[in-house]
Amino acid sequence: MQNSNKRVSFTEEMKKDYTILVPNMLPIQFGLILKIMKNYGYHMELLTTDGPAIVEAGLKNVHNDTCYPALLSIGQLIHAIESGKYDTHKIALIMSQTGGGCRASNYIHLLRKALQKNGYGYIPVISLNFSGLEDNPGFQLTPQMMIQIAYGLLIGDLIMMLYNQCRPYEKIQGAAQKAVDICSRTVSERFTGNRLIRYGEVKRLYQFALDVFSKVPLDTAVKKKKVGIVGEIYVKFSPLGNNHLEDFLVSEGCEPVLPGLLDFCLYCIYNGIIDHELYGRSAKTAMLDKFIYKFVLDKQKDMIALIKKHGRFRAPQYFDDVRKLSQEIIGQGVKMGEGWLLPAEMVELITEGVHNIVCTQPFGCLPNHIAGKGMVRKIREKYPEANIVSVDYDPGASKINQENRIKLMLSTAEV
Repeated sequence: MQNSNKRVSFTEEMKKDYTILVPNMLPIQFGLILKIMKNYGYHMELLTTDGPAIVEAGLKNVHNDTCYPALLSIGQLIHAIESGKYDTHKIALIMSQTGGGCRASNYIHLLRKALQKNGYGYIPVISLNFSGLEDNPGFQLTPQMMIQIAYGLLIGDLIMMLYNQCRPYEKIQGAAQKAVDICSRTVSERFTGNRLIRYGEVKRLYQFALDVFSKVPLDTAVKKKKVGIVGEIYVKFSPLGNNHLEDFLVSEGCEPVLPGLLDFCLYCIYNGIIDHELYGRSAKTAMLDKFIYKFVLDKQKDMIALIKKHGRFRAPQYFDDVRKLSQEIIGQGVKMGEGWLLPAEMVELITEGVHNIVCTQPFGCLPNHIAGKGMVRKIREKYPEANIVSVDYDPGASKINQENRIKLMLSTAEV
């Protein structure tokens, strides 16, 4: 068995023929990112497994007090390894590390411990981080790659947003998913063949996605309750983590409204600027963060302008405006977990007319409970029309109880 004190690095040699397994959170956005990574020589596979077997694998390998997203991510990876589908001597695993106060930075150590426990200590685990926590000689993100990934996120967020606006109203069941498939396939083709996507082409892909979804036949005469979904990033987005919350809301006759993944990325970038202003971090690093922040913001502004010009779909708010909304609720020095972003997204939804909100929380996540559930009273004082329910998710939580709490919130919701 591999020495547990020695980390197995992912080498340049491994890059040639190893498959990197990726735990799932956002199928559309992650699928596009994996296509981009393939252009740079990385063979990555997004895990789509679901169900109680994932939870069981997590509980066997991670103690029950661990954050629910860690349990599910590790459970999904261990389940894949033990499925017999892969040559365990030709795979690597990848796990993100935020580098902040969130326990997510420690998931990777729990995963390595689980691998050791099961006799797979030789499998390399790649840390995806931007804080210099760990590096692997065979896995390097260049500025060019980061720009391409940002483009993929922008397009992926747009497809997800259009899907959620069409699906509850579709006249032909499955038409919205078909539009997702067409857009994802077309965008993926643009990112293959070692091609670098230029920004002009990204804007044409925005327009393509808008045109594809505008052809989905919708029953717009039906008025449905709009329900925002906010919370900890994993349980907010992952169907595995939130018991398919979006599907449940659609089945209850609602339209789910989710902020994009790009907002979380911009939040993380802006926190680098806050670190300089409040905590004395390097001015040089803060200047780089400001440059990146403005670069991505400008691209988001272009996307919003195209959506508004098209006229059929609801555009998200400009992130810098969302950021400013949080200042009336919570200080921007609060940046553990989702920090100030969580109340900012709730206020964004309310000011857009989405008064019904589900705040998803992993049970035992202290930062999320402070910035999420802890801010609900203050938000209601300023926005009395807000109809917010906080729902905890963990291995012992009953899906029926979770859905009943949401149904109770919906019973008082206005269309």
